[in-house]
Amino acid sequence: MTTDFNHALRGAYAAERAEPTPPLMQGFPPEPGARVTWHNFMQPPHNRWAFLNLGRIRPSISVTRGQALPTPLKQGAPVLEDFQFESASGATVGLHQHLQASCTDGWLVMKDGAVVQEHYFNGHQPLKRHIMFSVTKSLIGLLAQTLVGQGVLDEQKLALDYVPELAGSAFGDATVRQLLDMAVAIDYEEVYDDPRSGSSQFGYACGLTLPPADVQAAYQSLYEYLPATRKKGEHGGFFHYVTATTEALAWVMERASGVSCAQQLSALWQGLGCERDGFFIADPWGRNVAGAGFNATLRDMARYGVMLLAGGVANGQVLIPRSVISNVLDGGDRAIYAANAGFAQWSPGATYRSQWYVYPGEAMLAVGIHGQYLYVDFSRDVVIVKQSSLPVAESVLDVDTLRLIRALATAL
Repeated sequence: MTTDFNHALRGAYAAERAEPTPPLMQGFPPEPGARVTWHNFMQPPHNRWAFLNLGRIRPSISVTRGQALPTPLKQGAPVLEDFQFESASGATVGLHQHLQASCTDGWLVMKDGAVVQEHYFNGHQPLKRHIMFSVTKSLIGLLAQTLVGQGVLDEQKLALDYVPELAGSAFGDATVRQLLDMAVAIDYEEVYDDPRSGSSQFGYACGLTLPPADVQAAYQSLYEYLPATRKKGEHGGFFHYVTATTEALAWVMERASGVSCAQQLSALWQGLGCERDGFFIADPWGRNVAGAGFNATLRDMARYGVMLLAGGVANGQVLIPRSVISNVLDGGDRAIYAANAGFAQWSPGATYRSQWYVYPGEAMLAVGIHGQYLYVDFSRDVVIVKQSSLPVAESVLDVDTLRLIRALATAL
């Protein structure tokens, strides 16, 4: 890590965690400065309220939990509340110091099937749902890998074989496997603070964000945006993280199966015995935003992780075949992931497969911007979920969050 990075990281811990003033969305109606709307919900401090209440300000598609009683989570004795780890800056940082600095809303740790840490901040509660951003990708990826295992999807076929509308786009001549592993040669950069970037135009098309006054939203839906993307180079042999690639994968999945991603995930949510429906943010044409739009409770995300540890079984039902989970847990090519310097520095030793960051044979990791994490450690029987509302999409604290998660799992 550079001196500048270490200085910024130390500064992130030293800074006061500011609370919104006045309180957001209080009063009938709230004062103008305290209103959270589609125009400001991604911006601090408004995101502190919005990430816990997106169903109130954006159209959504339910992922139903069904009518069965929720499956209780086993409670264990609290452990390691005073845990400390070594920051990337070299300093020693405490668990709760990091949770506060990284704007944590919810934190849950399970060991051997029992909850050993569970904390809520910023008005979060057990039954409140929180946006998971790109953790959504990993849920979609495992659904896609299941369709491959069932023979519904052929991972060697091209995207245009399932979705002819993608012919001529960046995705049309990419294989399903290349979509799964983010190996598509697309002219696109995942730059969140540039309103003209590919990722920003994606955000406008999927309805997550509105363009500023001097920027034109070129597409009204992901169904318009995805066919308009363009190829740059040749597919395969690299890792290029692009949210639009997950959306193309989801479209292929839905065409192949005839079932929306929201419906596919509903089958899992019902089998898990979840406490609340989850939901996807809907794009302007009512399509589920599969790359970043899923919302769920902290505990229901933990239930999902426990199911993975159990080989895809929950409540006596096989929800995901063990072979599918094993396929992903085997991981991808280490050299390909290591060649992406930014990602390799953040998660050394990881690989990427089927929309998951994978420590081969050890753990699967799902991550979203603004501080969302699902970590499933098969070698230590640990599940960790973090829901957050960091003021920026990517923070210097992200390196330390992963260091904390990995160190805590080892200590447990």
